[in-house]
Amino acid sequence: MGKSRSENNVIITGATGMVGEGVLIQCLNSPEINSVLVINRKPCGYTHPKLKEIIHQDFFDFSTIETQLIGYNACFFCLGITSVGADDETYYKMTYTLTMHVAKTLVKLNEAMTFCYVSGSGTNENGRLKWAQVKGKTESDLMKLPFEQVYNFRPGFIKPLQNQKYAHKFYKYINWLFPIGRTIYSSGFCTMIELANAMINTLTHTNGRKILDGNEIIKLAKEST
Repeated sequence: MGKSRSENNVIITGATGMVGEGVLIQCLNSPEINSVLVINRKPCGYTHPKLKEIIHQDFFDFSTIETQLIGYNACFFCLGITSVGADDETYYKMTYTLTMHVAKTLVKLNEAMTFCYVSGSGTNENGRLKWAQVKGKTESDLMKLPFEQVYNFRPGFIKPLQNQKYAHKFYKYINWLFPIGRTIYSSGFCTMIELANAMINTLTHTNGRKILDGNEIIKLAKEST
């Protein structure tokens, strides 16, 4: 199965959102990760010996920070906006165009990089819903870039870590549903720990190009590294 690396140096986007924050916490706690770089528009609020943070406003232009993005073998891309209330043009720009710009910049700077993209359950390039089509196109075009690996994650309901700063407030009212949902439809329910550990465990693989649904995320999270 595995491939051992001398170091795992990871870039995380979206660390001021619920998913990105959860992935960040797990990476900082993981002995498999040597260093973490987060790129944010505002401070993430975390400090750690492994952690470096770049505050950068324009994700469509990384030219002023490119030299700081060299030397990383993974990107866990957790940045995104909801389609609710967003017009089609804005959603496409902030979902497809932004993601592809960041990905193309990173693959140019780092050989042998693994790119993990969080899309979501229901993503389908040929689907009926516009958001699903945009996410699906993003997944498809990421697969075409010359990364060593691309993993597209399609989680459904994600149970956040306890005491996350950026977890949606409504989760504390609906977390009781998690064990019921997991029993009835396991693929639609995973924990933040499982999602983050699955991302970390991609780094023991080579030449992976996969779309992972909930059950596959749970399975990958259980792999020993």
